[in-house]
Amino acid sequence: MTASKQSNLSRLVPVMFAFFTMGFVDMVGTATNYVKADFALSDTMANFLPSMVFLWFFFLSVPIGLMMNRVGKRKTVVLSLVVTALALALPLCAYNYPVMLASFCLLGIGNTLMQVSLNPLITCVVSGEKLASTLTFGQFIKAIASFIAPLIASWASVRFNNWLLLYPVFLAFVVVAAIYLGATRIPEELPKDKSSSFADCLKLLGDGTVLLFFLGIISHVGIDVGVNTCAPKIIMERLSLPLEQAGIATSIYFLFRTLGCLSGSFILSRFPLRKFFAVSAVCMVLAMIGLFVCQSKVGLYVAIALVGFGNSNIFSMIFSRALLYLPEKNNEMSGLMIMGLIGGTIFPLLMGILSDALNSQAGSVIVISLGVAYLVFFAVKLLKTERV
Repeated sequence: MTASKQSNLSRLVPVMFAFFTMGFVDMVGTATNYVKADFALSDTMANFLPSMVFLWFFFLSVPIGLMMNRVGKRKTVVLSLVVTALALALPLCAYNYPVMLASFCLLGIGNTLMQVSLNPLITCVVSGEKLASTLTFGQFIKAIASFIAPLIASWASVRFNNWLLLYPVFLAFVVVAAIYLGATRIPEELPKDKSSSFADCLKLLGDGTVLLFFLGIISHVGIDVGVNTCAPKIIMERLSLPLEQAGIATSIYFLFRTLGCLSGSFILSRFPLRKFFAVSAVCMVLAMIGLFVCQSKVGLYVAIALVGFGNSNIFSMIFSRALLYLPEKNNEMSGLMIMGLIGGTIFPLLMGILSDALNSQAGSVIVISLGVAYLVFFAVKLLKTERV
């Protein structure tokens, strides 16, 4: 191994460690279900919790992208880890609905900082055609944390009657990640040109292709948070299982999302992105059909696995194409795309309202299916054009 490759690897490892902590935001689905049970909340009130996490992506993503022009990507990631640590520490001091709302807000702010800065930080270590596969590998590392969160919470609930033990475990990882990345030097060039304004960033949405990317991110995150939140509820509704057993549905989703990210990092380095995106969309269409019609445990688990696998690489495929589409606007584009994570607020709120109105989780599946329909449209556009 050459000295250059060794140097890049030493920089990539702490970045991937940070990707692992990025996955902690996906604990909101698991936490929401436990908080709902602990405080006897309605679907609408319970789904307000994940909305508090993803609301900040809409308001802060672009300003953070502009701030990153001044302070740099690595320092922004370190700041995100500090805020995330505060979010995880808060419920250890007190456990009630207002405290959980505050914790989720801090988790959202920290994850917004991280999403905006960590993905483009990868471009300081790798570039060109390796970007999509490296971003996908980062999503694989992130998915590991997403996968183990419901397992730890379920184990802690059964073994110690305290699912909140998940928080100190994840807090320890965040502290280590902050120290590790803080001690690592990653060369990066700050923009020499005059910084863009907030309005300049939003004007990028006037480009039809940028808007296509933006709505794609909204749909991807809406599906991700939506399935994360409603999968156990569907199992409880259809099979009459308690939350401790139904929670395995979330782990199945993240297991196959993890496997999808791992396989995607290899597939994207060897096969056209357009075709792989189309295959991913087909998997999610089949999954939605399964979630509507299946009444058996096996059928529902297969549907959840399909949407997990299908949705696993959507973010990295859209995000990498967006960064390469306007490379001179790297930071601004990153902030704009991460603003699309507002889908994590929009979808759960609509799901909660429609589920309460129909008195069935079919309402949640209907909302998620709208996101899947858009990604099918996106896949068709990808297959038809060489520009995207």
